[in-house]
Amino acid sequence: MSVSEEDLAPLLRAGWVLSDDTTAISKRFQFKNFVEAFGWMTKAAFAAEKLNHHPDWSNVYRTVDVTLTTHDSQDLTALDVKLATRMDALAG
Repeated sequence: MSVSEEDLAPLLRAGWVLSDDTTAISKRFQFKNFVEAFGWMTKAAFAAEKLNHHPDWSNVYRTVDVTLTTHDSQDLTALDVKLATRMDALAG
């Protein structure tokens, strides 16, 4: 894992879960309805594109499941922390 436990701590407190092999973090976001979920995904997509770092995610109705890892390094990096923090902020 190329990020520190100190960097991850706020994300873990916010509901992100560290994978058993410590190479990814994931979180389930729930919204009022599909439109809110899709709107959040659109905003998150712009944030991801700006960072040139893209999530693995899926959407079913009002639920969005997100997994972040840096595929190039097969590890967690500062990009994952930045994108997770931005996603949390967008979700309010």
